[in-house]
Amino acid sequence: MINPKKDWKLGMHQIKKKGTRFFGGILILAGCLVGAAVFELSGMAAASQQNSVTDKSRFQRIVSLVPAATEILFEIGATDEVVALTYHDGILKGALDKAIVGGFFSPSPDRINRAKPDMIILSPLHKNIIETVKGTDCKIFIYETGSIEKSYENILALGKIGDQEDAAKKLIEKNRKEIDHIQKKLFQGVPGRRKRVIRLMGRDSVMTPGNTSFQNELIRLAGGIPPDFGKQGQVVKVTKEQWLAFNPEVIYGCTGDKKAAETFFSQPGWKDVDAVKLGQIFYFPCELTCRAASHSGYFVSWLSSMIYMDEFSKSENNLLPVRTTHERLIDIDLDYVKAAAIRYSTVYDFENKTLVIDFKKEQTILSTLEGERHHILTVGNHYSPAPTWGPGHQLGIDHIRSSILSAVGKQEQTASFLMTGADMDNLSVTEKTFKDMKVMALVTAGVMSNAVRMSKDMGAFYEPGTINIILMTTMHLSKRAMARAIIAATEAKTAALEDMDIRSTYTPLIHGATGTGTDNVIVVQGEGLPIDNAGGHSKMGELVGKAVYDGVKNAVLNQNHITAGRHIFQRLKERKISVFDLTSGVTCDCMNLASIPKHKFAAQVEHLLLDPGVAGFLEASLALSDAYEKGLVNDISLFAEWCRVVAGSIAGKKMSVIQDLMTDDTIPFILRTALNAIFTGALEKLSHEEN
Repeated sequence: MINPKKDWKLGMHQIKKKGTRFFGGILILAGCLVGAAVFELSGMAAASQQNSVTDKSRFQRIVSLVPAATEILFEIGATDEVVALTYHDGILKGALDKAIVGGFFSPSPDRINRAKPDMIILSPLHKNIIETVKGTDCKIFIYETGSIEKSYENILALGKIGDQEDAAKKLIEKNRKEIDHIQKKLFQGVPGRRKRVIRLMGRDSVMTPGNTSFQNELIRLAGGIPPDFGKQGQVVKVTKEQWLAFNPEVIYGCTGDKKAAETFFSQPGWKDVDAVKLGQIFYFPCELTCRAASHSGYFVSWLSSMIYMDEFSKSENNLLPVRTTHERLIDIDLDYVKAAAIRYSTVYDFENKTLVIDFKKEQTILSTLEGERHHILTVGNHYSPAPTWGPGHQLGIDHIRSSILSAVGKQEQTASFLMTGADMDNLSVTEKTFKDMKVMALVTAGVMSNAVRMSKDMGAFYEPGTINIILMTTMHLSKRAMARAIIAATEAKTAALEDMDIRSTYTPLIHGATGTGTDNVIVVQGEGLPIDNAGGHSKMGELVGKAVYDGVKNAVLNQNHITAGRHIFQRLKERKISVFDLTSGVTCDCMNLASIPKHKFAAQVEHLLLDPGVAGFLEASLALSDAYEKGLVNDISLFAEWCRVVAGSIAGKKMSVIQDLMTDDTIPFILRTALNAIFTGALEKLSHEEN
């Protein structure tokens, strides 16, 4: 396995400028800084000495301000010890009942104190928090990541803090094995020349990680050649001349980096490189691109599979046979079901997972993917992990289907499978009964990447499903009942998404999602008493609806860790609204704004949204905004009065005017007004405190 030889130090070695100019620069990297704390500040050496971890019994109440560290703690099973975290971590599995102390940049000292921590995990950037705990019994752990090896040291240290040392070692070994596997695949499939790869960053200019960044180490481990512009640091500016000289063959970034691509890749020079001309531009979740933490090996695998998509798709370059390695049994209490299990297999050299349900005798099914099929002995649902998506796309849907059948030992003539990118370990199995009538819904769901609102969003491509539903009953469904069950299931799915306020990926500001663009359903005819109706007025339709409704909600919780009661910051994020971005971009001619540093204003608004009353006001505004945009609400005069009351409550004085402080005119009117009310009150409150 390739291991780094140096424990590289990252980041800005001195941060001398404060206030508006400092946070203006930080804003460009907001998505990545919450992923890894990479700053070194002068005077922090003494504080760093507190990282020695010797007595775990002292650390029963941990507050983690660094999302990468929080992710590791939850991954190794130290969830009980974490009592508070930032809103960036609010949908980690097991985080729903944890206290929120604000964001990475401006956590609330008051909220941290309320959590009564005996350990705070933070970044050197949190200098004010470090100062507040000096002289107390609370210990601090300063989380920095300079290399992959340094990230392993962090995992071990956090394992000791959370009393999960064995789990920490296993996590490190898992990452090492994944990276080692990629090195072997590269040696097998790409023994010669490597491709030039650059991480795209920035907003108003093209930027990339500096030479000493762990992000360039990730590129090397994925088989790419990162640029060497002779600059150190987490992020450096790239000139057009440097861009053309490097001539990247592959460009990748995270979601927020699309703005730089949209701005520059249509301009002369910037568009005249191989990656842009050939469309080799890929985007990954920021939680992967910007962190060296729990999933570094997984990201290296995914990135490498996209860089070398053609090479990884060739069967002669596979290292592992296509076969089932082990299985986990699933209990399905239906007389005609012979066996059910999740089978773990290797397909395209990575672990796939397939729900396999075998019948005692042939069944007729109705599938939205394949239509009506007869003589079926097996149905199922197949999960392909991200590193197989690129090679699978190259080979096509028929090759993917044949590979699945080969892996689980089934024949095309008697088997029908759905396909998904939702992990089969997050499968929801829901059962509803009435007397002798039973309905079982087996559901997988992922709604964070391609949720849509039918009739509003544009369709442009086809891929296997994201919300997949398999329906089986104790009755014998007629063809009519099977078809009608699909309608009942679809309506129930949409109701579940609407009740959770799942947003359209494409138009999230104004539309809730009705599904994803790639959903599928299989209905099994079954055996028992004949049923000819599965409509909404029938008992069968009722059971189908209830089973699917609960199944979708459970599957979304399992896969995306989303519930209806999630935090307001997550609700805003799903609408692609960043409080930090909005407050940093506020402009007006008012005197009180000119006298207040923008980072203080951003922190004030974030802290206000931690208050249940203010959060509740904004949550109500989200619902009202949707209704207003649909034309269901016309007179909003009472809402306007409520906004003035909220602004006055925040400011501590009566407010007769709500200032329009927004620069983003895409935000719907009601939501814009509500945010302006909070901003106006916060601005007045800060102005009073400053004076």
